[in-house]
Amino acid sequence: MLYLSEILLQYHELGSFYELIPLVQERAHQGERFFRMDVRPPFPDTPENWEDRLEAAFT
Repeated sequence: MLYLSEILLQYHELGSFYELIPLVQERAHQGERFFRMDVRPPFPDTPENWEDRLEAAFT
């Protein structure tokens, strides 16, 4: 299971929400089957529908 907090810890140099999306896509392509959004991304540009956008990126 992939946790959003795990990605944020591994890539602490991320500066925006839109830099996060390709990382989520990459992990899905690497074979992760489940994705849990256990924290809200801490970026000022995080949109209101961030959960939907990350779920779409994962699938």
